[in-house]
Amino acid sequence: MDAEALPCVCGDPPLVSPYALAAIWAVGGGAAGWAVRWGSVKLARLEGLEPGSKRWQIFGPPVLCALVFAIYAFEITPFPLLVLRSLFGLVLVQVIFFDFEHRLILDRVIFPSMVLALLVSLSPLVSSRLGLWQQPWWTGIAMGLAAGLLFLVLALAGSALFKAEALGFGDVKLALFMGLLLGWPYTFTAMFYGVFLAGLISIGVIVWRRSMKGTIAYGPYLAAGALIVLLDPLK
Repeated sequence: MDAEALPCVCGDPPLVSPYALAAIWAVGGGAAGWAVRWGSVKLARLEGLEPGSKRWQIFGPPVLCALVFAIYAFEITPFPLLVLRSLFGLVLVQVIFFDFEHRLILDRVIFPSMVLALLVSLSPLVSSRLGLWQQPWWTGIAMGLAAGLLFLVLALAGSALFKAEALGFGDVKLALFMGLLLGWPYTFTAMFYGVFLAGLISIGVIVWRRSMKGTIAYGPYLAAGALIVLLDPLK
């Protein structure tokens, strides 16, 4: 038989279409979002805080988790990477809604997440195929220290200049976590998105209230920036 007549086999077709996988993963994300809300309520009571009962507080986490999971499943092909990024997505969604509701980023959430992010950043020591970005093992550690130090300096400088808390230490710990998780240069990309979103919302609040008074929580916007950056597949 002529070699040119042989069929070209370019690879096995995917078992599940991207749209079906996104739909399935979205359902799982919605269920995980309910677990995030349930856990946040329990954690709030441990901190002596009263959980809210507004619709955005109750339905926000499952809706956002379902949306994030659907987009991740559609954009990220390697399944282990999808699972890992979805897990960190849950952490970031918890930070977003808890900080909006209580103006607090919990050590009970952020410290275990730092440990997991550190393990992921060190995983290239085991195999070059592991990790979120296939970066050298020390990149996440260096960026975590740099981001945490940067936000610590900003927090102390803001307190000294304005005689008030410009950035909370929860934001400092969140920045350290983002550095461990995202590495170079993705940490700064996430921070840019976060600052841009915070500035945009601040302008909207000023226009709506017709007043320059008031403060906003930066944590949710930084976490949203990290959620966006986690969409970027492996280079």
